[in-house]
Order: sequence, then structure tokens, then C-alpha cells
Amino acid sequence: METLLQPLFQAIAQTQDEAELRGAMMAKLGEYFAATRWGLSFLDQLPTVDENSPLMMKLALSLDYNPVLRYLVQRHAAVHEEMILPRGVWQSICPRADHGHVMTGPIVNQGQLVGGIAFTRHRDAPAFNADDLADLSALCLHLSTRLAELRSKSVSELAGSDGIASVKERLTPREMQIAELVAQGLTNAQIGAALWITEHTVKQALKRMFRKLEISSRAELVARIVPSRNAATL
Repeated sequence: METLLQPLFQAIAQTQDEAELRGAMMAKLGEYFAATRWGLSFLDQLPTVDENSPLMMKLALSLDYNPVLRYLVQRHAAVHEEMILPRGVWQSICPRADHGHVMTGPIVNQGQLVGGIAFTRHRDAPAFNADDLADLSALCLHLSTRLAELRSKSVSELAGSDGIASVKERLTPREMQIAELVAQGLTNAQIGAALWITEHTVKQALKRMFRKLEISSRAELVARIVPSRNAATL
């Protein structure tokens, strides 16, 4: 028996890239939840919040100021403001009329919270309820799965080159993913975002890869895995 959510599950599974998920797919979800505003964000792409940040940024992104975000980060679970706060308290915390009601859910990968989706309603609209929360939890499961698939899909198929084949014997599949992104010119931070790992993890992986391949630079790594295009055009 098909539920109202089934078409959304199928639409998520058929998205072609992250841009479509952030745009057209999130717009569909916003319409489904009768939201005023909506968005999909990744933790490693959010701006840093400190004591000098604007008040609205603190309200949105600081765990000290935002109890809804704090609940999401601590529990990796979907939540709306009236689930954890007395009615009306959220509107005293966040003064924006179009953020009068808020609901957010987790995007997870390999046991870690990597981002979230959020929906707001105008303060004059009905608050989110338990049914909305149950639907959001189900959608977050499908979104998390699809995002992981899309980010893995971005890694090129490297087999078929003699030079790459010899490298593949020494590197793990994850290290090959990192090497391919290095060849594309991505920074450590960008590689971390693409593979949902920290920048520090990328740095440590590159050190291991350099030792395995007996090289000392990113340029040498690229030379080992990418055939010379210049030679091919001669």
C-alpha cells in the first residue's frame, strides 16, 4: 500500500546530484510540510560562531543559544520546538516571524551527524506536530542514504590505466578516492567535505599514501595516477 511519503522516497532516490537535493527536492519537502522556509546544510560548511558573531547567527547556529539545534546535535534525532520547549517560548528566543515554528532532522553518515534539514513556519501558522516529526524522521533516513550514494558516485572509475593499477595495489579504496580528488585539484578541506571526513583525516591519509608510494608531494601523487594528457595530444 503506497503512503503519501512513498513518492517522496522515490524522488529522493532518483536525484542526480546534491544540487538537485538542495533545490528541487527540498522545495518538494517544503511544500509537503507547508513550510515558509527550508534548507539542507552540512556542519563542515557552516560559518564559525563566536562571541563577536551577529545575534541572529548565534540564534541559528550556536548550541548555547539554540535549544533545538542542541537537541539535534546531542541526539541525532528529529525535533520541533514545542517538543522540548513550552508553547510560545521559541518565539521569544527567535524574533523572526517567518521562523515562528521550526523543525529539523539529522543527516548522518557512518554513525556521525554530518548535517541536517530544517523547516520553518510563520508564527501565525500551526506548529509542527508528532505526525510531521515522524514523517521527517523517515525522510531523513532516505536523504542520508542518497547523499552518501551521491558523494561516493562522484569518485571516478580509475581502473584501466597501467599506472593506476600499480598504485591500486598499494592503496586502500578510501585512499584511492582521496588520490582521485587530489588529481581533480581539490584542497584537503574540499576532499574532506566530498568524502564526509575531517580535513585532519585527509592530511593523515595523504601522509600514509606518500609513504606507501615513496613520494613526497601531491604533484608526484597526481603523476602516478593520471596518464599524461599532453603526451596523448602529441
